[in-house]
Amino acid sequence: MTRTVDFQKDLLPHGDKLFRLAYRITLDSAEAEDIAEETLLRAWQDKNQLAGIRNLEVYLFTICRRLAIDRAARKEAANVTFEAAGTDPADRSALPDETLEQRDRLEWVRRIVATLPEKQRSVLQLRDIEERTVAETAEILGITPEDVKTTHHRARRAIREKLEQLETNGL
Repeated sequence: MTRTVDFQKDLLPHGDKLFRLAYRITLDSAEAEDIAEETLLRAWQDKNQLAGIRNLEVYLFTICRRLAIDRAARKEAANVTFEAAGTDPADRSALPDETLEQRDRLEWVRRIVATLPEKQRSVLQLRDIEERTVAETAEILGITPEDVKTTHHRARRAIREKLEQLETNGL
């Protein structure tokens, strides 16, 4: 018996994760929202084929990534500034100067991440934010697991080195 796919139950819960992946690629929250919605709509248009898909989330991430890369290429996303997604990660119990330092450090990390190549940003998003396995990340991005590990290591090293330079040399 073939399993039926329900939009509300099976597809919609992935919307936030799709948004975050698209945002890391496009660096534009409005564009990322459009891409996440378009991903869900495209998947729903192929709803008869969805029941046969082994891992629906990987399938959705693959569609989302391809859409985001296409749109980012058209808009030359490398020149767009990286903006915060509207979250305030600062601990409210921290002292004001500690809170300011945390915000500054987070902003610098965001800026550094924005300068990384798209492949490194995507791997960071999937591995560190979405907590995908190496195998899932490789499948989503269409690369080998070894490439995922190497790219992830290089991205983290680049962030660490740039933060160390910032702390050593200042602005």
